[in-house]
Amino acid sequence: MSSLEEKIISALDRTGVSYEIVEIDPEFSDTEVFCSKYGYPPEQTCNTIIVTSKRGPKKYAACVVLSHTRLDVNKRVAGLLETGKASFAPAEEVKELTGMQIGGVTAVALPENLPLYVDQRVIEAEWVILGGGSRRLKIKVEPAVLIKLGAEVVPNLANDLQG
Repeated sequence: MSSLEEKIISALDRTGVSYEIVEIDPEFSDTEVFCSKYGYPPEQTCNTIIVTSKRGPKKYAACVVLSHTRLDVNKRVAGLLETGKASFAPAEEVKELTGMQIGGVTAVALPENLPLYVDQRVIEAEWVILGGGSRRLKIKVEPAVLIKLGAEVVPNLANDLQG
């Protein structure tokens, strides 16, 4: 187990919330293929997305949304960051900021100065799947863990995907 994975498990242990570590093939880490391969519902599988400001001073935030929704980057997140425009942070910046690769980013053990925003629908789920910090781990956990990690719950942080 990597030191980052150990750090994430230690942070989970400190919350007191029960969780299950799910080991997976890294080739199936991206959410859609993960759900298909391992049989987890998209309605309970989360994406943790690092967003950055595009104007003014550089700001970042981590946002957690259910995988069957789309993060509202340019209205909700830009407003939360108090910037005119925001976008997904590039993979290199995500790795530099969090130590995590795309496909494994989690809301657990993020840098202390990084705001964590969670869509209200995530909190309403009975349990959710979060990234595990690497492409080989996922975490099955009660969404209350996000509150214990200091998340701000934001109604309509994400929109329903248009079919």
